Amino acid sequence: MFRGSNEINMDAKGRMPIPARYRDALMAQCNGCLVATIDIQDTCLFIYPLPAWEKVESEIASLSTFNASTRRLQRLLIGHAREMELDGNGRVLVPPELRAYAQLEKKTVLVGQSHRFELWSHENWNKQRDSWLEEAAGDLAIPDEMQSLSL
Repeated sequence: MFRGSNEINMDAKGRMPIPARYRDALMAQCNGCLVATIDIQDTCLFIYPLPAWEKVESEIASLSTFNASTRRLQRLLIGHAREMELDGNGRVLVPPELRAYAQLEKKTVLVGQSHRFELWSHENWNKQRDSWLEEAAGDLAIPDEMQSLSL
């Protein structure tokens, strides 16, 4: 389970250290093999352990290609998917095209989302987080699927 957010500095070559608290789990779960793809709703990346991505990819690929919207989503999500491996120093190399899409530079934020991570530029994360907090302070509608939860 991946939880919490971590501010991480990416080097000029696009290498990003994975926080030590996640490394053992990633080595046990997927031998350090990760897959990154774009988020089609926000300017960030999704990063999955390989087995988790394979399940998601299979679900996406099994959808009908006769629907133009579905086909477009398949092209975007699967077409942008790139494998990444933890190196001996606990870093991954984020491919240049994915760094460009998510506007990643030196300062990044890695956000654990239980079964995957989101990787944001520091600036985009702060803007989006502030927007979500502002929305929550207003009249935030709780989705039906969350009505039964107690926090």
